[in-house]
Amino acid sequence: MSSSQLYPFERNRYYPGKMLTSADLLAEQNYHINKNRFLNGLLYGKGIICGLGVVGLDDYSVLIESGAAIDGSGREIVVEKSVVKKLSAIEGFDELKGDVLLLKARYHEEAVHSVYSVNHKEDENEYEYNRIAESYEFFLTEDEEQEAVFDEEDFLLRETLFKNENYTGTVTVPKAASVGKTLKIVLEIQKTGTEETSLTCRGVLEMPLFLTPEGEHELDIGVSEVSLKKGESLKKEYWVKVMETEEKETELILRSGSVSAFEDEQAVNVTSHFSLRVLLSDLPPLAIVSRLSGEINLEKRNGEYTEDAVSLARIRLLRNTGSYIIDSIEEGEVKSFILSPSGGLLRDNYLSYYVKDAELKMEQPAVSAVTSVSGKKTEFSNIASGVLEVPLGRNAREGDIRYSGEIAHGLGPGNVYINVGYNYVADDPRMGTDQKSTIYGNPEIFSRKNDVLTDVETAVKVLEEKGTFVVGVRLLHQVDYLVLSFRWVAIRFPSGEESEFTEDYYDKSISVDTPTVVLAAKESHFFGVRFNNMKKCSITYELTAPGSGEISSDGIYTAPSRDGVYEIRIYCTDMPVICTYAYAIVKKKMSKSTEEEEAPAHTNGNGGAL
Repeated sequence: MSSSQLYPFERNRYYPGKMLTSADLLAEQNYHINKNRFLNGLLYGKGIICGLGVVGLDDYSVLIESGAAIDGSGREIVVEKSVVKKLSAIEGFDELKGDVLLLKARYHEEAVHSVYSVNHKEDENEYEYNRIAESYEFFLTEDEEQEAVFDEEDFLLRETLFKNENYTGTVTVPKAASVGKTLKIVLEIQKTGTEETSLTCRGVLEMPLFLTPEGEHELDIGVSEVSLKKGESLKKEYWVKVMETEEKETELILRSGSVSAFEDEQAVNVTSHFSLRVLLSDLPPLAIVSRLSGEINLEKRNGEYTEDAVSLARIRLLRNTGSYIIDSIEEGEVKSFILSPSGGLLRDNYLSYYVKDAELKMEQPAVSAVTSVSGKKTEFSNIASGVLEVPLGRNAREGDIRYSGEIAHGLGPGNVYINVGYNYVADDPRMGTDQKSTIYGNPEIFSRKNDVLTDVETAVKVLEEKGTFVVGVRLLHQVDYLVLSFRWVAIRFPSGEESEFTEDYYDKSISVDTPTVVLAAKESHFFGVRFNNMKKCSITYELTAPGSGEISSDGIYTAPSRDGVYEIRIYCTDMPVICTYAYAIVKKKMSKSTEEEEAPAHTNGNGGAL
């Protein structure tokens, strides 16, 4: 960012008889110029508005296309027509000895239109420049890491998993999450050393209010035998879903002792424990991001960019003694573009090839290799229906089996009954037109000589935990169709809190994933619960004695400051008779073998020793 101060803004005050000097007129210009640059930087930021593509013409020269950009001080860089430049003629080339260069553009002013100064004094110049031309210039620098467009600390939480001379591993998660929405957790491996080695690492994150795609509260993270060069990084993404909850915050806890890292089979020093506190909100993700970005103060925004110049391309060279040739030109990771309002219509048109309009309603989905249509609830909260298609392909024969994609019925997880009916269109002589009909059961019963029916057998597989289903179809006759259409109806049977609890407690229990843990003072641990022969229900955690530490409503236990063995009672909120116990041994950290020797026996689901 330029060191010149654009604000606070000061403008001329005019009054009768005021004598205007060159300083007053210059102040008038600066007011409007600085106001414009201030708004450019604040509203649009730094980057390319349009054009400025870089194309290699031959082994020595590049073509820089016309275009416009805004630099880090809010100044416009306008290249009015395409320019051909020999690389060795661009500023900075002679001083650079590396094989990878960055081509940049920066704002440049030049005084023009020399005129005679009528009132010049004897010791002043006889001629003055009458205009200032706003222009640009290109230059080359060494390749460098691209600057971030925002301070990540304002948006993200980051903790280190391990670190040594060659590799660093970190876990990153957003500061805030939307209840009921998905969230990305990133494991990043960075190569900081030059030694050629491979890395393997693993760890376990405990997530009381987050669920993996498999419905678990634990997330295994890690990589296997990764080899990187210095400066390279590998990012591995994990997507989890935020549970519906009234809690305002939660924690992601690195399970104590779960991290292991090896570099060429040599152990790497790892972090034993950390927790990331994530805020929870009912706001959608866009509103959360908008709020966090809007909270960045003006001082931080002023220091957002380290330089004014705009990067155009990375150019790789093949150098020989006293000569060079251009090997490649890369633009993708170098350029930063500004989303201008004038390009909104064009962007929306192109986005239609990537994102389906949420308001677009299709009676039938397009034929694809896997077809799935989510159901829509009717006015009855426990009933849903929809239409699906099962593609057959061109070579479907009698006895062949085909499957639909995985379909969400919209009634949520649990006990759901689904019936599937064959959808077809046939001529109806009584109506004198084609009529659409649906047959539930075996279509062969309704087959007549004049009807053209595809006789099929159907079966439905309901995935109760996920709230989805899959339809299987077996052909009873040879067909010429490419796709079959079906209508489905789903009915959800009340269970849990929706009906009176009349089930027997026999054979139903809950158990703790890790009934006994060894913790240091003030260390945290999440006590995850498994449900045995019963469906998931609301869980309550409580300490059985005062001074035993703290336990949150979502099962995060924080150890007290003094050593001891502390008991935590865990039970079903609506069925307190179904309960279990967990134990926290609080003492100074010791070796893993010593912990195993001194830890008490695990308990079963009802609290008894095994």
